[in-house]
Amino acid sequence: MDVVLLERIESLGQMGDVVSVKNGYARNYLLPQGKAQRATAVNLASFDERRVELEARNLERRTEAQGVSTAMQDATFVVIRQAGESGQLYGSVQARDVVEGLDGVGYKVDRTQIVLVRPIKTLGLHSVQVNLHPEVQVEVFANVARSEAEAERQAAGEDVLADDDDDYVFGTEAEADEGEDDAAEEDMAEEAEAAVVDSGEAEALAEAEED
Repeated sequence: MDVVLLERIESLGQMGDVVSVKNGYARNYLLPQGKAQRATAVNLASFDERRVELEARNLERRTEAQGVSTAMQDATFVVIRQAGESGQLYGSVQARDVVEGLDGVGYKVDRTQIVLVRPIKTLGLHSVQVNLHPEVQVEVFANVARSEAEAERQAAGEDVLADDDDDYVFGTEAEADEGEDDAAEEDMAEEAEAAVVDSGEAEALAEAEED
């Protein structure tokens, strides 16, 4: 389907460009979100008449987004998750978790603004891109930890997984044996969870390809 863009779309083009996209992408995202119109003669003529208005509105939104990005740059939020000694999560951190985390530290964003190529599946500080505007991006950080205390240590630059290794080395033999048993149980749970997650991702990808 040929559409005329009403704003800049990354990887597609600038406002006013006429581009060809898949029908599903146009019907399910670009058109209902008001980001594009079908490139008919009537719509192209209408766009030319409204171009000055649209450019002025885009400039206003971009200026507002730039102000928010200044305050939001490098914002950090904590996400508490269970994880094994290797740091692998039992589950994952996804876009909705980023939205909730940012809301908790005072920033309102929409799930569609979160750029997360793949879910976060390990402990640590993870960089996440947020698109505040088609021309304004900001970097925030998800501090994924097993407890608030652990999150504070990570924020201070400590390697909490290295501490886990030390505890294992200097613990008693009984503690080491118990840790090995716990790790085995955690690995089994992790594999089961990963299978569920991978299955869900595969189904989502299949649906997207069908569209």
